[in-house]
Amino acid sequence: MLSKEKNELLTRIGPHTPMGDLLRRYWHPVAGVSELLAEPVKTMRLFGEDLVLYRDLSGRYGLIDRHCPHRRADMSYGFVEQNGLRCSYHGWTVNEIGSVVAIPYDDIVKPQGKTKSLCRATAYPVRELAGMLWTYMGPAPAPELPVWEPFTRTNGFTEVVFSDVPCNWLQCQENSIDPVHFEWLHDNWPARMKGKTQSYAAKHLQVAFDEFEFGLTYRRLREGMKASDQMWTIGRVCLWPNAFCLGDHLEWRVPVDDENMLSVSWFYTRVPKESEPYVQQRIPAWHSPIRDLSGRWITSHVINQDIVGWIGQGRIADRTKEMLSASDKGIGMLRRRFFKDLKAIADGQDPSGLIRDPGRARSVVLPGANAQYHAPMSREEWLRHPFIGRRAHGNPWVAGQPDEVRREFLEAMGLSDGP
Repeated sequence: MLSKEKNELLTRIGPHTPMGDLLRRYWHPVAGVSELLAEPVKTMRLFGEDLVLYRDLSGRYGLIDRHCPHRRADMSYGFVEQNGLRCSYHGWTVNEIGSVVAIPYDDIVKPQGKTKSLCRATAYPVRELAGMLWTYMGPAPAPELPVWEPFTRTNGFTEVVFSDVPCNWLQCQENSIDPVHFEWLHDNWPARMKGKTQSYAAKHLQVAFDEFEFGLTYRRLREGMKASDQMWTIGRVCLWPNAFCLGDHLEWRVPVDDENMLSVSWFYTRVPKESEPYVQQRIPAWHSPIRDLSGRWITSHVINQDIVGWIGQGRIADRTKEMLSASDKGIGMLRRRFFKDLKAIADGQDPSGLIRDPGRARSVVLPGANAQYHAPMSREEWLRHPFIGRRAHGNPWVAGQPDEVRREFLEAMGLSDGP
């Protein structure tokens, strides 16, 4: 268990908090590129700050204070111009670096005035990668934005999914280094919900955890597995500091404030050989619901099941009352690494996992089991595959896939009429 003070240290991420300062030193995905093509202004709350994300008429992205530096009007009701976002109240325009570039009345009556040069809005850089918009909110100079190897894959259909989760980010990230929950939350519990009471899923016989430059890995051996299985020899990646890499998709837990989190998932599915070559024209981004029409948490999809586990711990998990056991070694390792990184930045050093070399950031390979998920296969093999074939019936990870996205996916797989 953790002391109250250490739990507060790891979970509080607002401005000028130690953990907030640590997490701000990494790039975070915050929106889908396709979202701003449809609507160029989007409100955001990140790390306890109210912001506006926009795409101006020249195609530049900006992430700025939600309130105009003039009279604090809401910039989310502004409109984009060629060089920034214009406030609808008095027309002040702010560009992507926070500079005020237009004050309409002053520009007429005081063209040599210094107001523009003296006035700035909070602004954070925005980069486009893998169908997502990323921001860096830490001190300069910013590290490189890593191009994780899955982002470089071709001949695949990609989609980006967001969910608003009402709990602290850390209990979600701890899930990324907790293999045993798969047996219960994703195997046994869904079976019970379907009325199956006679047997349990294959038990975990052994788990192991390792650290490496870009996070931690977990490996597991379950009943019926061989010691040569990649889930035991390679495992999966708890990607530093707030992500999870499962081979065919990645997940991020982006703090909104102390009690809310933005779940971001990036999915890649290789098309069958009969559909190659395939070039995706648009990477759809959509929001997944977490409650059903009755107000209950949705439990039908894998990440939705995770969300039930996360929010069940409360808005901020009280780790003074927990009791860790043998399967939780990875969680202890994760927390110790965060404490080590907090000390590093307090000593003026970089935390772990940052990349400063542009060449090294171009394609960063991560260890990962199940490489066959993105290997070429025929459409018949694709449909028969016990995991990939599920995609023919929708996205099994997140609820609420829009009909148009499902149609685009099936067409890409050569299944426009369904499986």
